[in-house]
Amino acid sequence: MPDPARPLPDDFLSVPVAHRGLHDAEAGRIENSCAAVAAAVAEGFGIEIDLQPSADGAAMVFHDYTLDRLTDRTGPIRTRTAAELGGIGLTGNTDPEGAGIPTLAQVLDLVAGRVPLLIEVKDQSGDLGPQGIGPLEDATAEALRDYRGPLAVMSFNPDSVAALAQALPDVPRGLTCDAFDEDDWAAVPAARRRRLAGIGDFDRTGACFVSCGWQALDRAPVRALKARGVPVLCWTIRDSGQEQTARRIADNITFEGYTPAH
Repeated sequence: MPDPARPLPDDFLSVPVAHRGLHDAEAGRIENSCAAVAAAVAEGFGIEIDLQPSADGAAMVFHDYTLDRLTDRTGPIRTRTAAELGGIGLTGNTDPEGAGIPTLAQVLDLVAGRVPLLIEVKDQSGDLGPQGIGPLEDATAEALRDYRGPLAVMSFNPDSVAALAQALPDVPRGLTCDAFDEDDWAAVPAARRRRLAGIGDFDRTGACFVSCGWQALDRAPVRALKARGVPVLCWTIRDSGQEQTARRIADNITFEGYTPAH
């Protein structure tokens, strides 16, 4: 069992976190783009980003497993090199600089420690199990090795969080969680869904926070961790009414589509 993670910096509890950056398709800022990251920095919001691997082992800032939704290309992101991905424009992105899919290193240079950065390492097993875990976590660790600024890493996959504990022992880490209903998580075996919903791997992974789907906040496992003093973040808040409800339990929010107070 890894040692407990370093505590989550206070900034993560006081500064709302922009989901995939401060993106706005109408303004030409696409999710997880350099433009969305820069906009969040300019407004003083924290930033949440997602990581997927390239074919040559780089940590790329991109949410989906395939290119289809956000680009004019198709197929898995992991079959293309970082250089190829950097040359693929994000559909609707009007920022002339950094228009392609960025690497984690590019985003780190852009943020430069000025706002909190919350990094979700996407599951590579397909069913939130142990298969395929390690390479993306190691690539993430390599990029983050010399970064200075408020930082935390997380994943839905506890085995990924455990790998991050080995690769980045001094970086705060957390479990991304949900109710794990079958309709939303059909690829995950029932027994694993039950364990994940109960946040049963929190202590095993040495996590220091959770980030929970806001509609699943009012559950016994989340309340039990909060009673222990564990920071509770949540996702994804899309209006002030949802924010008001979530903050009854959550210490901070991840948001998109509106501007919360901060």
